[in-house]
Amino acid sequence: MIFVTGGAGFIGSNFVRHHAAHEKARMVNIDCLTYAGNLANLSGIDGERHELSRTDICDQSAIECLFEEHEPEAIVHFAAESHVDRSILGPDEFIRTNVLGTFSLLKAALGYWRGLAPERQKRFRFLHVSTDEVYGSLGPKDPPFSESTAYAPNSPYSASKAASDHLVRAYHHTYGLPTLTTNCSNNYGPYQFPEKLIPLMISNALNGKPLPVYGDGQNVRDWLYVEDHCRAVLKVLHNGTPGECYNVGGNNEKSNLDVVHAICDVLEELQPSPGKSYSSLITYVADRPGHDRRYAIDASRIGQELAWSPVETFETGLRKTVQWYMAHSDWLADVLSGAYRHAQASVNA
Repeated sequence: MIFVTGGAGFIGSNFVRHHAAHEKARMVNIDCLTYAGNLANLSGIDGERHELSRTDICDQSAIECLFEEHEPEAIVHFAAESHVDRSILGPDEFIRTNVLGTFSLLKAALGYWRGLAPERQKRFRFLHVSTDEVYGSLGPKDPPFSESTAYAPNSPYSASKAASDHLVRAYHHTYGLPTLTTNCSNNYGPYQFPEKLIPLMISNALNGKPLPVYGDGQNVRDWLYVEDHCRAVLKVLHNGTPGECYNVGGNNEKSNLDVVHAICDVLEELQPSPGKSYSSLITYVADRPGHDRRYAIDASRIGQELAWSPVETFETGLRKTVQWYMAHSDWLADVLSGAYRHAQASVNA
């Protein structure tokens, strides 16, 4: 039995699906179903091995009850507010969920872990999933982020994730809780909420809407296909050294403008535009405040120590992603209209 927090969101639901396909352990999926949580992301998953608990991770007493009831061997913590633009407009929820929510989970996990028999204590893991954005911004010639790179978060989102990373580290070094942390680059793939770059561009292009690109479009990110990330998380969960951090990247540095052009190219091949080309929809808009210029991940440690490397190239992963959104137009329409929120409003805690 393991706990997965945020398992109805983008990366979390992909992890739940990947885990169900490759592991035997049962899962309790802890998700309070905010706007980014979607029950449709979990369709078709074996109900005997997966249970959804609509619980707020900030509710420590409820989390403690779940620990007491299910006695998990591990907790994989994805739950987070993650959209930088939203954090700029309203940082409060990011502090609540990302900092206080992680703190609540750590306190509950520590109390549970201390009550376990020695052998079960040795097996227990608290895996915290974080981001490369905690490291700040790189110049064009700077080396990629490594696990020893100093933290320098530049947005309310990345600052909240940095704070949660430090809490996880402190709970290991102060109390001995066997924690693990992963810092990943930009994920993309199925079930991603269409406020993020790749699904937004796919959706807008298919609907003939403008493709808004911030600033000059030359902000660079390292792109990681979500299933490759899920494989990395499992590697760290099973074989990582407690107290350590592992960077996870896709070895795919691309500018935002290059990504948008790549999406247009795939769409032109799979579903040619009936009028002007998809790329003609590209529109430059005012840059967002504090927009980091470049992220890049050095993932050599997880490769050397845990034998992980990404399977997908950016080209293969992007094609799979575009094809998925084209094949799941109903899912996309429900998300864009908000209909998915009404469908899950009746789910009980």
